[in-house]
Amino acid sequence: MQTLTSAALQFPTVVLTFLLALVALYWLLVLVRLAPLELFERDSLRDDHMASTLVSLGFAGVPATLALSFLVLFAGAISLAAEIIVLRWLSLGMLRVPVGVLLLWVSFSVASPIAAAVCHGLQRALHRYQPFKRRCLLGATVIVAEQEDSEHALAELINEPGSVVRLHYKAGEAPQAGERRVLVKYLAKEGAYRSVVEQQYLDTRVRLSKLRLHRKHRSNGYST
Repeated sequence: MQTLTSAALQFPTVVLTFLLALVALYWLLVLVRLAPLELFERDSLRDDHMASTLVSLGFAGVPATLALSFLVLFAGAISLAAEIIVLRWLSLGMLRVPVGVLLLWVSFSVASPIAAAVCHGLQRALHRYQPFKRRCLLGATVIVAEQEDSEHALAELINEPGSVVRLHYKAGEAPQAGERRVLVKYLAKEGAYRSVVEQQYLDTRVRLSKLRLHRKHRSNGYST
């Protein structure tokens, strides 16, 4: 136990230990209903960089707080294991800081797909509860089932038969049955979502990524 405690308080694991304490405090506040489940979610993916990043990492369909909690948990476990197995036997001195920063990056990189897989495994169970079927579904892919009325259609979450959501569309833009679409905006008053065709969404993401990369290269060019 002493070895475990000592390792948890060494850099960089101490950073993740602190984050895990914050995560535990947050979920305690959620349980007593003093904190919202959708803490970071917004009504739209537009300009919501955190949601867009989590979606690109495979966390679509779950609350950002849940995704971040699993991410910190697994990263903390990886960092703690590395500290106990390797780092505590080395005399790093001042090298502990750069090595620690590298370990943080590796821990989150390895933890990301593991956390995403766990979240995907929990999705079907989570979506049975109404709080998990609002803003946290932004970025999820659905298949259009049928028209509901002149402004709404019904769709099912992909790989989750029975998980039905309402899609809102403008006149002349009715989605077709069987069409794959991505939820991009939540309309709280209607309990419905705005959506775009999946391929259009993917093309837009690629275009924005290229634009950001181009801007980064330009800024680096100006700085030199």
